[in-house]
Amino acid sequence: MDFAFDARTEELRHQLLAFMDEYVYPAESVAEEQRARLASPWDTPAVVGELKAEARSRGLWNLFLPDSEYGAGLTNLQYAPLAEITGRSPHLAPTALNCAAPDTGNMEVLTQFGDEQQRKQWLEPLLAGEIRSAFAMTEPEVASSDATNITTRIERDGDEYVITGRKWYISGAMNPDCKIFIVMGKTDPDGPDIRRQQSMVLVPRDTPGVEIRRAMQVYGYEDHSHGGHAEVVFHQARVPVANLVGEEGGGFAIAQARLGPGRIHHCMRLIGMAERAIELMCRRAVSRTAFGKPLAQQGVVQNWIADARVAVEQLRLLVLKTAWMMDTVGNKGAHTEIQAIKIATPRTVVDILDKAVQLHGAGGVSQDFPLAELWASARTLKLADGPDEVHQRSLAHREIKKYM
Repeated sequence: MDFAFDARTEELRHQLLAFMDEYVYPAESVAEEQRARLASPWDTPAVVGELKAEARSRGLWNLFLPDSEYGAGLTNLQYAPLAEITGRSPHLAPTALNCAAPDTGNMEVLTQFGDEQQRKQWLEPLLAGEIRSAFAMTEPEVASSDATNITTRIERDGDEYVITGRKWYISGAMNPDCKIFIVMGKTDPDGPDIRRQQSMVLVPRDTPGVEIRRAMQVYGYEDHSHGGHAEVVFHQARVPVANLVGEEGGGFAIAQARLGPGRIHHCMRLIGMAERAIELMCRRAVSRTAFGKPLAQQGVVQNWIADARVAVEQLRLLVLKTAWMMDTVGNKGAHTEIQAIKIATPRTVVDILDKAVQLHGAGGVSQDFPLAELWASARTLKLADGPDEVHQRSLAHREIKKYM
């Protein structure tokens, strides 16, 4: 059993670590200053464009996409440690590398299921970082943890589909550069197979009948890294039948294919967040004194740091094993492991970040450190891509079935 990364992964890791030190970390404060002066909070700070240009010139671009025709051709196992590094600055680094959600998942959908025209019109500008996109599945009026519940209608009318429905927490939709939505709705609501009732269609942002109603906050934060989250209403928006992604009735299967790799990306970025939290905890512990001795000598602080290190090492091994299994036996073969990392990683990283916030006192909940915003991001991932409880239910059923 070899735990070493291969030569290409190590080369990219060194390049990416240098890029983070030289460009990304210094740009964090610059981005905040520029954003405060923008006419709209959803406009992109100029420094983000500079980061993207530099990353692309260094070959640190579209690393997430395993299809070598469009992306870097990396396996899940090769990309995972790179995603971890970008998680140390999750609001800048993934975007700088054109590896930010929801664009990553949308590009994967178009690569796997889009036709030639759809790829040319939408995938190519996404790959070039010229536009952003959104994925519209979640709805406010149904339990969207069960995607078969969605009520948005996609009805055929001659050579067009008519989309009617209300979505929310649609990542990317607030960004002015978001030009295309992948919308999931029901084309056959009365079909006998509840997993064949759904389809996906491409809906350009400027389509008449598409209303961006409001921005949705996350624990009081506006998530600029993903282009914001929006409530979007489709008022009988019409698109050509040619905008169907894949086949009618294939929406649920496409959604499942989209979410598998995304969970690897999210979990490895979460580990990067935890690593930054540990670093900040250690720096704080050696620089602060309470009750006559440095925090680093307080037993409770030592326990927090030691437990965090153990937890991160455990998580990383589990996520890397999952990435390896996805590469070798496919998403279906790695289903148990994908669910396991989605349950374990957000839960554990939230706890580590919570301890880091506690160690920083008032500073931990302030804007002077990244911890509060990192905590909000990590806590959200206990819901995003399926709540913990849904994965626990499915995983338990699979385990119990072995003994039936």
